Amino acid sequence: MAAAAADLEAVAPTGALWGLVYDFVMGQQEGPADQVAADVKSGSYTVLQVVEALGSSLENPEPRTRARGIQLLSQVLLQCHPLLLEKEVVHLILFYENRLKDHHLVIPSVLRGLRALSLCVALPPGLAVSVLKAIFQEVHVQSLPQVDRHTVYSIITNFMQTREEELKGLGADFTFGFIQVMDGEKDPRNLLVAFRIVHDLISRDYNLGPFVEELFEVTSCYFPIDFTPPPNDPYGIQREDLILSLRAVLASTPRFAEFLLPLLIEKVDSEVLSAKLDSLQTLNACCTVYGQKELKDFLPSLWVSIRREVFQTASERVEAEGLAALHSLTACLSRSVLRADAEDLLDFFLSNILQDCRHHLCEPDMKLVWPSAKLLQAAAGASARACDHITGNVLPLLLEQFHKHTQSNQRRTILEMILGFLKLHQKWNYEDKGERPLSDFKDQLCSLVFTALTDPNAQLQLVGIRTLTVLGAQPDLLSPGDLELAVGHLYRLSFLEEDSQSWAAALEASGTLTTLYPVAFSSHLVPKLAEELCVALSPGLLSGELDLAKGDRPTKCSRHLRCLQALSAVSTHPSIVKETLPLLLQHLCQMNKGNVVAGPSEVIAVCQSLQQVAEKCQLDPESCWYFHQTTIPCLLALAVQASMPEEHSVMRKVLLEDEVLAAMVSVISTATTHLSPDLAEQSVTHIVPLFLDGNTSFLPENSFPCRFQPFQDGSSGQRRLVALLMAFVCSLPRNVEIPQLNQLMQELLGLSCCPGCPFSSTAAAKCFAGLLNKHPAGQQLDEFLQLAVDKVEAGLGSGSYRRQAFTLLLWVTKALVLRYHPLSACLTDRLMGLLSDPELGPTAADGFSLLMSDCTDVLTRAGHAEVRIMFRQRFFTDNVPALVQGFHAAPQDVKPNYLKGLSHVLNRLPKPVLLPELPTLLSLLLEALSCPDCVVQLSTLSCLQPLLLEAPQVMSLHVDTLVTKFLNLSSSPSMAVRIAALQCMHALTRLPTPVLLPYKPQVIRALAKPLDDKKRLVRKEAVSARGEWFLLGSPGS
Repeated sequence: MAAAAADLEAVAPTGALWGLVYDFVMGQQEGPADQVAADVKSGSYTVLQVVEALGSSLENPEPRTRARGIQLLSQVLLQCHPLLLEKEVVHLILFYENRLKDHHLVIPSVLRGLRALSLCVALPPGLAVSVLKAIFQEVHVQSLPQVDRHTVYSIITNFMQTREEELKGLGADFTFGFIQVMDGEKDPRNLLVAFRIVHDLISRDYNLGPFVEELFEVTSCYFPIDFTPPPNDPYGIQREDLILSLRAVLASTPRFAEFLLPLLIEKVDSEVLSAKLDSLQTLNACCTVYGQKELKDFLPSLWVSIRREVFQTASERVEAEGLAALHSLTACLSRSVLRADAEDLLDFFLSNILQDCRHHLCEPDMKLVWPSAKLLQAAAGASARACDHITGNVLPLLLEQFHKHTQSNQRRTILEMILGFLKLHQKWNYEDKGERPLSDFKDQLCSLVFTALTDPNAQLQLVGIRTLTVLGAQPDLLSPGDLELAVGHLYRLSFLEEDSQSWAAALEASGTLTTLYPVAFSSHLVPKLAEELCVALSPGLLSGELDLAKGDRPTKCSRHLRCLQALSAVSTHPSIVKETLPLLLQHLCQMNKGNVVAGPSEVIAVCQSLQQVAEKCQLDPESCWYFHQTTIPCLLALAVQASMPEEHSVMRKVLLEDEVLAAMVSVISTATTHLSPDLAEQSVTHIVPLFLDGNTSFLPENSFPCRFQPFQDGSSGQRRLVALLMAFVCSLPRNVEIPQLNQLMQELLGLSCCPGCPFSSTAAAKCFAGLLNKHPAGQQLDEFLQLAVDKVEAGLGSGSYRRQAFTLLLWVTKALVLRYHPLSACLTDRLMGLLSDPELGPTAADGFSLLMSDCTDVLTRAGHAEVRIMFRQRFFTDNVPALVQGFHAAPQDVKPNYLKGLSHVLNRLPKPVLLPELPTLLSLLLEALSCPDCVVQLSTLSCLQPLLLEAPQVMSLHVDTLVTKFLNLSSSPSMAVRIAALQCMHALTRLPTPVLLPYKPQVIRALAKPLDDKKRLVRKEAVSARGEWFLLGSPGS
């Protein structure tokens, strides 16, 4: 080596390049290579000058010196190959090909150089083939280290991407050469590349020649993949990556079928679960490219293997994959084009399946009924032909078995199987009535379903209802007489059955079938429901004292509720809506007349049904407008009548109650959100003047004893109806112009700070905020905001309406926070300043919960409010530092307010945003647990529980404090806090076990106390948490 250095030094001319070469080759320094490459790219040297500078190194008798010289050249080429000219590429490739015959120490550097040259755009035709031939002949690839084998695969990949036609010119020699390169590969990093090359060989139609079996063998030897990635693997290669890559190869060509299918059958029959799964999934993939020709000889063996796995397996995953494979096999046989004289393998295959499964459907013990049904349904679901063949053979048998068995459980099982076959028939569209295979069985099927619906067994009823729904979805299966019977059964189940599941399923089925048969339901069900409503209006039946829990049969009060729900359930067709909606509105109006005594719960029930109808109408613009123009005037008329000072009926008191008005708000909002702008403008010209001018001309029965003036010295009852105005105007599309907007905003602002009725002042504040949020930016918006700020400041400064002014501040702040308005920062600071207020401090802290929460009545996306996508994250970033700073600076008696506000913000923040900030905020959250306020405790516990699961390393640093505080709170007077604390104790077990073990005895003793808690839900959480702590540190935990 010393002699080589002396020789190099003797012949090396002076100059910076020669110095860099010397430092790299003889000085064993790595830095000069990057410097040389940078100089070449900058034009200081050419590649030819680099080769000349390396001359003595490349010809040195010492292999290591030659290797270092070629390594330097290769590293320069990797960075500078785009600069090479075609002539230079030719000479370099000839040089590198020659060096493939050199000492084995030189080969890795040569391969790296060839990889750089394989990327050259200026590569002349023919040289790619020359390079690969040289590698195939001169290099024993599998004797090289992993990184050098990967370099060879990279060279092949590069040439396949850029020189495909040249490589195909090699014919089968290229395939054979690659087989030699890959044979014996073990490294998963290289296998992923090698599998991709094999897949490209096949998919891009390279000539495999006589080497199909050899190519299969060199890849199938890895099947099934058995690879466990090492811990902390920097390459991130998973077993699933290799499985999918190999599967793509094996399933890429039918030419592998004769070799692959016996292998798959062998692995399915093995005892290794992973091998079974991989084989069945691979078979599934193969069926997409195979035809009858490839499958013919192996069908009996494949069926036997799949049947055994479904009949005998202990793994649900294997069963599912077996059924999927059977489905794919049947689909493959179904789509294969048959010659006139060819054997129909599909009929042969299905006959085998039927032969092996039919007799199990008739066994008295029904032991293998479900596995057999699953196999038959998997095959039947593959094609219309398969479905017809299997259903035609199986349905008569199942119908016979249903009548043969008398026990309800056995009948339910058989009916569930029939239901499965009926669902499969829905997949196929039979345009010709004569082709519909179920037509021959429709009378028997209907009789069977009606038998199930009259059975006392609730579970059989449920399956019967589902089967009726599927039957109804099939064209022409239900005759008019059958439909009448079906409607009668659904009506009976909706009212007479005690089982809540049957009742709910009957309502759902009624809604589904109404869309298909509106005339039948209009003729046979709606009149009966109308009669039920008339009966419900009899004196004393809506007193509210009756309860569903009293007595074994549904009471008349519960019948009333079920009737309302049935009316809303069947309102799924426009023609039905025009019948059910007037019924519901007439019923609501009649509650206000005669001797009927209706409580708030009955009125709310009617409103809930109206809202459900409104939701169904949203899908159809015509129905939506019909509902809107029919319902809203009616509700407003009732409310206005009830608000009249001269009205002294019981209904006046009921309609003006908070919860009843809230239910009406939901109806009006739902009816308005989906209106088109044109129709909304028609409606707004009536409703806004109603509230501002008392114009009641558009209301039905509009002869009221006095004017309706909710804003002009109106009665408290009239002011409460501003909530209904809020529901309407805050649900309009943003581009709808509201008449008399200036006057409306001023009236709302005045009412929002009116003392004496918190409900109406809050409704006015919310309405004002909702309109602000949607108002386009500009001078008018700025004027409205200035009016609001002045009103708030005046109110907060006086004692008469401070709370109303605070509520207005809170809602205006939320409206602006949602739309990122610049003024939101000032208003939030004002709100934060109120945390130190002796009177409003706790309320201001709770206000942060409102700012971060989603509302249900105003400022919603459904109501067209402007809600920016990440407003919570922005609010957190802008305001939490100020909250933390304020907490540290605040007096001791005010600190809980800051903790409560902070807890509300963090509790509603997306956890990925909170996790990076956790180390700085965790100490404050822990301090919040000591706050005596139950709201703060519950909010903080709700925030901490997911953090215990998602950030165990950070949380484990505070385990001592967490254990102590959680155990203390498990004895809280509040049940909700006790439950949340125990859930956190459960979540603590996700922290590293060594951290928790010292606390195990203490926790197990302490958790014995909540096991005797008087509340069942608390005891349930205590059992769960204590069980996890008992198992802590045990083997397998």
